[in-house]
Amino acid sequence: MTEAGRHRRWLFSLSILVASCAFGDVAIAQTNETGDLSFELVDPKVLRVCADPRNLPFSNEKGEGFENKLAELFADKLQKKLDYVFFPQATGFVRMTLGSHRCDVIMGFPQGDDLVQGTNPYYRTSYALVAKAGSGLEEVDTLEDARLKGKHVGIVAGTPPATNMALAGLMGDAKPYPLMIDTRYDNSAQAMIDDLTAGKIDAGVLWGPMAGFYAKKAGSLHVTPLVKETTGPKLVYRIGMGVRGADQNWKRQLNKLIQENQGEINKILLDFGVPLLDESDRPLGAETAKKTP
Repeated sequence: MTEAGRHRRWLFSLSILVASCAFGDVAIAQTNETGDLSFELVDPKVLRVCADPRNLPFSNEKGEGFENKLAELFADKLQKKLDYVFFPQATGFVRMTLGSHRCDVIMGFPQGDDLVQGTNPYYRTSYALVAKAGSGLEEVDTLEDARLKGKHVGIVAGTPPATNMALAGLMGDAKPYPLMIDTRYDNSAQAMIDDLTAGKIDAGVLWGPMAGFYAKKAGSLHVTPLVKETTGPKLVYRIGMGVRGADQNWKRQLNKLIQENQGEINKILLDFGVPLLDESDRPLGAETAKKTP
């Protein structure tokens, strides 16, 4: 499996999102050039979002995730009612939601994934190292750093940074956490953060939005984006929204909304602790967040 595929598994509720969903087999193969979104959307009067019911910090049924907040923002701007189709983001997610025309947009999807048609990206982030304040590891910004040698570092098995850790000789002392879990009962990110605060591991590597969210909840933890890797896969990704391949006017409308509301989008993401990066891999804070992800 490619590194992008491994990343997608982690991004989508720590589960495998198989490319054989055959998205193209179920999409309507028409291109609407009239600008009439009634041909593209399930209900032109409703913003119907495809989402996972238990996938914080991204989404849940209670509307507590940052993708829920972004959906609320877009529904308000579009003056539409907001509705969801919930389905676990595992095998068949795209096929059973967007692909079967039960909903019209996936709020977060990695750029470059051909399973859906992506909008322009609205944020850029990376995997991150989480460590205790005062541990001496707060300034570590690459897995190749000698200060990690001999340390117990938590890693979700099968995610891209596991390759970087192996190349850096860290896997012998690493603590793996499962990739494929039932999110009704388990949470690998929370388990890693709990072990870190309890001193069972020295540091942990998580996908940035999860690292920022759970570290913020725990307190006294430092999150460092891993943007300086020289071996293994790059750990920085652009995230946009996903629509059907035929829905060109809908994609253009979403792109316009992203462009016009980037400041508000950034604020929502930063409120959830998402480590935002500019195109030069520099952190974006509340004061420095730019219009372009």
